[in-house]
Amino acid sequence: MKPQEIGKAYDKITHLWEREGFNRNNGIEQHKRALAFAKNKGKALDVGCGCTGRFIDLLQSEGFSPDGIDISEKMIDLARKRHPNIIFHHQDICEWKIQEKYDFVTAWDSIWHIPLHQQEKVLGKLVASLNKGGVLIFSFGGIEEQGDHTDDFMGPEVYYSTLGTNGFLNLLIRLGCICRHIEYDQYPELHTYIIAQKA
Repeated sequence: MKPQEIGKAYDKITHLWEREGFNRNNGIEQHKRALAFAKNKGKALDVGCGCTGRFIDLLQSEGFSPDGIDISEKMIDLARKRHPNIIFHHQDICEWKIQEKYDFVTAWDSIWHIPLHQQEKVLGKLVASLNKGGVLIFSFGGIEEQGDHTDDFMGPEVYYSTLGTNGFLNLLIRLGCICRHIEYDQYPELHTYIIAQKA
């Protein structure tokens, strides 16, 4: 699936994040762990920001100036209504030219939707956008080998890809990062996240 198709799929299911029972604490503790490594509190970027604004709120409360980017037009519209003073970009992270430098970048449950052949390019772009000492947190499917698949668990069919645990770790080392934390935080589900810092 192309990223634009993923965006259209998410346009159809924004209600899943707007419902009263949505867990706004999802990912917050993991982000607090990542924020503890951040040396500076300048600009931050939320990749695949969605509509809840929970990471935007957290970043602001920690003294960061956050921006958001998402491929879903409806998610971005809802995010702008929730945070009218924040800059949100309706863009494909695979093609978007990042103009800023950031002290913190999060890609929580988002870049696992990009095409497998784009994973290395996108991670390289995100690391390149970090200032020295900047922190990146992202989640992925923690399988042993790289792979991709589609499923319709949330309703419309959605695509997922991963470089695999060692694939991501090896890439981050090549990109000049230090792995500060890796965790299978929903085990036995293979939901995994890494906190990396630009050396």
